[in-house]
Amino acid sequence: MEPLHSIDRLSLNQITTDRLNMREAVEACVRAEVPWIALWRHKVAETGLAESKRLVRDAGLRVSSLCRGGYFPAATAPARKERMDDNRRAVEEAAELGTDVLVLVCGPAPDRDIDFARKTVEEAIAELVPFARSHGVKLGIEPLHPMYAAERSVINTLAQANMLAEQHDPQDVGVVVDAFHVWCDPELYVQIERAKGRILGFHVSDWIVPVPDLLMGRGMIGDGVIELRRMRHAVEAAGYVGAIEVEIFNRQVWDMPGDEALTLIKERYLQHV
Repeated sequence: MEPLHSIDRLSLNQITTDRLNMREAVEACVRAEVPWIALWRHKVAETGLAESKRLVRDAGLRVSSLCRGGYFPAATAPARKERMDDNRRAVEEAAELGTDVLVLVCGPAPDRDIDFARKTVEEAIAELVPFARSHGVKLGIEPLHPMYAAERSVINTLAQANMLAEQHDPQDVGVVVDAFHVWCDPELYVQIERAKGRILGFHVSDWIVPVPDLLMGRGMIGDGVIELRRMRHAVEAAGYVGAIEVEIFNRQVWDMPGDEALTLIKERYLQHV
């Protein structure tokens, strides 16, 4: 399988350099000639929406996605309404920042009823679609590894994400393929093919052995066991030619100077993706 020969599609997911503020992350991308950045809402909030937009625009960067919307299930009707209102704000932020992809981390069950929580997610996405469409924003359902079902998302396989997405027009709802979350799914490549025309994002990191931490245990590209290049070819065969986000939750990576981290990311991206 052919390696990538350029970084034209490389996107720095902002969480990978979590110690950097918006300005520092943008400037690091410019120095490294990384053309894309994926923004996180808490980072945008720290800097301010208008200033974040200005920094990214003036640097000539393109925004691959905004993370995150979702967290739909809630214990009470007022709490659910509050979460829907927040998702509408997330859509507005995505549109203002110049990306057409809002990544959805769908949320856990507020009680033990995981089936009801999944139904809530389904209904919430349907409710959000017309608002997102009116702002030119697509909803990207990102399935999370089953180990996150109790605290982050009850959507845990690409098959589940596809089933939800298929209820809507591909211009409105699609899926995000994150290597860390789906690499060991025995249906992975069947489900990637099923998602043809609906893949809105491709995120890469690695699964290191042993996993040092539930959340902060993602490895640098090439340090683990994931067949990243095979997965990249599969999403491309399914029609995805967009940005490839490097999204790593790892304190050792976070503690690296930004320029050093981006240099390593570029090297590993070309070698392994």
